[in-house]
Amino acid sequence: MSSLASAAVLGVVEGLTEFLPVSSTGHLILTSSLLGLSGQKIDAFNVIIQLGAILAVVVIYRDRFLGLIRPEEGRRFSGLYGIKLLIITSLPASALGLIANDFIEQALFNPRTVAIALAVGALLILFMESRNKAPRVRSIDEMTPGLALGVGLFQCLALWPGFSRSAATIMGGMFCGAGRTVAAEYSFIAAVPIMCAATGYKLLSTWSLYTSDDLLFLAVGFVVSFLAAWAAVKTFIALLQRFTLRPFAWYRLALAPFVLFFWPAWAS
Repeated sequence: MSSLASAAVLGVVEGLTEFLPVSSTGHLILTSSLLGLSGQKIDAFNVIIQLGAILAVVVIYRDRFLGLIRPEEGRRFSGLYGIKLLIITSLPASALGLIANDFIEQALFNPRTVAIALAVGALLILFMESRNKAPRVRSIDEMTPGLALGVGLFQCLALWPGFSRSAATIMGGMFCGAGRTVAAEYSFIAAVPIMCAATGYKLLSTWSLYTSDDLLFLAVGFVVSFLAAWAAVKTFIALLQRFTLRPFAWYRLALAPFVLFFWPAWAS
């Protein structure tokens, strides 16, 4: 494949952006292009290293995930009820992704569509932050099936590369009445089942592309992705205690025209 430095760079980009509302897919497409990397192997690599970011969330929220196996008294989001909520959230995007997968890969994986998605997602963030409604749900344990479904429907927007799964689900949670921090934390936890499914499918369907010489490249990307995601999630939750999501919206709006006009070869 390419150098281990490239694997580390892509791992950092994946880990930092996977759970922030800025689109990891969009940033990985752009970073891969900037590094001169392309082809089926790199496309698959960019999906497979999401496993590192997923593992970071499992480690950070291990008590919540263990609670799904061992129901905890006083925690409503645990046991079968918590599993049911995650299934409800995962179903809409999973079903739509299976139906529209070929179209998404052929028509939407390019810098132009990524730029548009970045801008549209930014406008949604600004709209949600302008509503100034007091949240009804202030803890993950107050999540309901209706709220879980609302988050799941918004998650369908994440199938558009560049929109951001994190942005879609956080906005979905806020739209349905969850506080900003609660929406973010549920977004992280709800990401695990759907990302495991998508990443596992990609790993199984593309494993034949790799040889033993590629294993170190994959390992570096995985480990760096884990470390970067762990730092990003911890920092992001701390920031949400004090700030809104508007800075991420302005960043997206600044990045969108940069993609379109400063990389004309990509936009052609």
